[in-house]
Amino acid sequence: MDRVELARVVRAARARIAPEAVGLPAGPGRRVAGLRREEVAVLAGISVEYVVRLEQGRGPQPSTQVLVALTQALRLERDERDQVFRLAGSAPPLSGHIEMSVRPSVLRLLERLGDVPALVLSAKGDVLAQTPMAGALLGDLMRWPEGQRNIVWQRFLGVGVTHVASRREEDEAAAQQCVGLLRTARSRYPHDPDLHSLTEELIDGSERFWSMWEEGRSTTSRSMRKTIDHPDLGTLALDCDTLLLPDTDQSMIVYSAAPQTREATALDALQLPGVSSRRRIQ
Repeated sequence: MDRVELARVVRAARARIAPEAVGLPAGPGRRVAGLRREEVAVLAGISVEYVVRLEQGRGPQPSTQVLVALTQALRLERDERDQVFRLAGSAPPLSGHIEMSVRPSVLRLLERLGDVPALVLSAKGDVLAQTPMAGALLGDLMRWPEGQRNIVWQRFLGVGVTHVASRREEDEAAAQQCVGLLRTARSRYPHDPDLHSLTEELIDGSERFWSMWEEGRSTTSRSMRKTIDHPDLGTLALDCDTLLLPDTDQSMIVYSAAPQTREATALDALQLPGVSSRRRIQ
C-alpha cells in the first residue's frame, strides 16, 4: 500500500469535484476547492475521521467495499478507480466479475431524476445507488448492512419485507424473477466469489429460494407493477420500469405513476418534508 501517493490522489480527486456536480449546494464561504472531506464521507458512507486519516497517509488499508464506495463518491472513471485500488494494495475489480461501481455518467443521470424514485442494481441485485425520492418511498437502502444490501437477500432472508396474501400472484412473480436473475448471473459470472457466496447463503437459509432455484429457470430484468405499502401514503400500485446498462451489466429501476392518479399525487407528496420513509415492499 502506497499511503503517500494514495493520499495525494484522493485529495486531488476531491478538489476537482464541484459540489453541484454531485447534487450538493455550493453555498457561500467555501474555503476549499471541490468537495469538503465531510461531503466525501457522506457520499461514500464512511466516517469523516477515516477520510482525514486516508488523506494524511496514516489510515489503515481500505477494504474492497470502502474502495468501491470511495471511488464512486469521487466520480472516478475506470482507469482512475483501478489506480486507487492498486495504490491501496488491492487488486482492481477483475474482468469477468460483477461490476459493483456505478459509472459517473450514470450517477449524473440519477441526480437529474430528482422527482422520481430510482435505484441502480448490480447484476446480482446489489443496491449500488438510489435517488432521494427512492429513499422517501422505500427507505435508505444504502444503510442495509454490507452483504445484505441486495434485493434478493432481502426478499428471502430479510425481516423488513412483508408479503401480503391478497397480492400473492405479484409476490410470486417478483420472487421468481429474483431467483431467475441470480441464475442468469451465475451463468455469466461463474467465477465471481461474492455471487457464489450469496447463492449458497440463500440456498441454506431459505427453503422457498431453494425450491425455486431447483426449478432451474433463468430470466432477465423486466418491467412490472409493484405494490408499495407506505405508512403515510397507503398502498401504491406503481409502474416499475427496468432500464438496462449493458456496459456494466447493471440496471436502473424507476418507479412512476400515470398522471392524475392517486399514485401520482402520492409520489408528489413524497417530496414534502416530514413524509415517513418507513415502508413495506411487496
